[in-house]
Amino acid sequence: MPGLVNIKDLTLEELEREVTAMGMVKFRAAQVVDWMHRKGADSFAEMTNVPKEVQKKLACKFSPGGLVVLDKKASRDGETAKFLLQLADGQAVESVLMKYHYGYTACLSTQVGCRMGCKLCASGLNGLIRNLTTGELIDQILAMQKSSGRRIGRIVLMGSGEPLDNYANTVKFLELVSASYGLGIGHRHITISTCGIVPRICELMQLHLAITLAISLHAPNNMLRSQLVPVNRVYPLEKLLPACRAYAESTGRRVSFEYALLGGVNDALPYAKELAGILRGIHGHVNLIPANPVPERGIASCGTKEVLAFKSVLEKAGYPVTVRREMGLDIDAACGQLRRRLMVSDKP
Repeated sequence: MPGLVNIKDLTLEELEREVTAMGMVKFRAAQVVDWMHRKGADSFAEMTNVPKEVQKKLACKFSPGGLVVLDKKASRDGETAKFLLQLADGQAVESVLMKYHYGYTACLSTQVGCRMGCKLCASGLNGLIRNLTTGELIDQILAMQKSSGRRIGRIVLMGSGEPLDNYANTVKFLELVSASYGLGIGHRHITISTCGIVPRICELMQLHLAITLAISLHAPNNMLRSQLVPVNRVYPLEKLLPACRAYAESTGRRVSFEYALLGGVNDALPYAKELAGILRGIHGHVNLIPANPVPERGIASCGTKEVLAFKSVLEKAGYPVTVRREMGLDIDAACGQLRRRLMVSDKP
């Protein structure tokens, strides 16, 4: 309910303090957390081992959270499902469930909209509306698990929004989602994607978490990158790349450099050679992404031939490369597209 705190915003320790302050015994917090996170309860009334009096007290101060599935699109191959999920205030976010040979991965949004203004993304076309809370991040996972009947074992924070622009809630989410009393998804199975907010990368590094850092790079020089990823004007490659090198050395985790190949923009072979040069010495790999078309941004994908040629140049230079599978092109899988189309269609 609007106006009430989502109880999934709280860690177990925080909830223990809350319930004792409300005159309840401390162990009630563990019971509530188990119902909300592990059992996915939609209401306090479902908690059969919690007295009704306690349920009523909780309902006066907290919301059980939960998101409404406004729309769901499944790809023809059955390996991708995109969800449009309604928040308590009527806003909506997108989440994607992807099937791989090792299990199911959830791509989560961290903000409603985005203020980064990246030219290859649809999620920021209307700017930033608000940050998502920790509980709303968890609720995306629970909504997709409930709808699909599948257990999610991996997470990528690559949906709408910039995770490091919602730093406090993102970091708290990492604590909650990996906790033994929560969903128990380990940090090694979590990836955070950022367009390059260098101070936050450095703060994240100091936490010494075993998460994978993914950098939305998309260009090998400042001139082109500043056009595609405006935050580069504040944190150019001379600042970003040393932070990535330090992150890899400090955490022991390989950094993933995301490079969306845009037809006629950044897919020429000289760019591949330049990219191999600037990344030399950084423990990482390049993830080439055949770009999802974003008509509003004038973005078109490039062909398979161009992707393989770009990949070959990087590999010959000794850099490890993967090509991301194109998933969900038939279901508006580019960030922000499904939400934008629904919101536009709802206007009178």
